[in-house]
Amino acid sequence: MAGILCVFPNRVGHLPLRHLVFYVDFNMPSPASDLSIEDLQQHIRRMYYDKDVARGIDGTFMWLMEEVGELASALRGNDRENLQEEFADVIAWLFTIANVADVNLAEALSAKYGQGCPGCHRFECECSLDEKP
Repeated sequence: MAGILCVFPNRVGHLPLRHLVFYVDFNMPSPASDLSIEDLQQHIRRMYYDKDVARGIDGTFMWLMEEVGELASALRGNDRENLQEEFADVIAWLFTIANVADVNLAEALSAKYGQGCPGCHRFECECSLDEKP
């Protein structure tokens, strides 16, 4: 981990009250409101990878399914904030299981959907409502 530990004396007159201490990690991106798919997957990996690998694919899949259930409940409710949180949780757990399975979701999505609908091969899907593209 590359970074720097900063310690600044905090004084009132000649009496030290406490020290202001912080660590700047040059490897961690600053929080962003708009992350790419690849950036978000790496962000989730940095935060949770060791725990996720220890839990394994089966355990991680169960957590993902629990979050999908919570999303299903939120979709039937009226709490917009909860709905957003549950969508975020499902995406985060999807990235988590992809990390454990060593799948780059940006590459997978680009390969499957980057050239249009996998069913009709158009950028605006023309598949019938009955079929799964």
